[in-house]
Amino acid sequence: MTSTSSQARPFRAVDLGTLAVIAFSGEVPDGDMPYLLAYSLGDGEGGPEAATAAIEQLLRNNGLPVGDSLLDGTRQPSLPLTLLVEAGQAVVTMPYLNAQCVVPPEWLAAVGERGYAYFLFATRAWPEAEPGKPVEPESLAAFAGNEEILLSAAHVLLPAHSLRG
Repeated sequence: MTSTSSQARPFRAVDLGTLAVIAFSGEVPDGDMPYLLAYSLGDGEGGPEAATAAIEQLLRNNGLPVGDSLLDGTRQPSLPLTLLVEAGQAVVTMPYLNAQCVVPPEWLAAVGERGYAYFLFATRAWPEAEPGKPVEPESLAAFAGNEEILLSAAHVLLPAHSLRG
């Protein structure tokens, strides 16, 4: 007879692999929405499956639900996820994660108007994306618009902060 352990395995940041964040904006009924997409390349020692498990655990440990629910971080000041927008860059910080990316002018305008960005943290790896290379709009739309990706991701309205207050 075999038994399975009910204990959660310890979080291993190395399983995340290379993490990346991209900023883009999109038209919604009430104007432009600034989006941030965080994802792993799935290139850690355990591959894409280990990256998925590590991201799910990271999100769960930080109280970020995975699925089709939207967490309104603008109403939760104790959220362990922050967004700093400064000098044409977005910096996302949470335990075990500090990522930054250059943002386009239309994204800056949208976040300046709204005061927040729609943060999407994909639990599924995106190994086709190459670090340091621009992502083609069609490839981004195919990944970020994929129903499986959306239903297995964390969705957060993340308030934008700046050093100027």
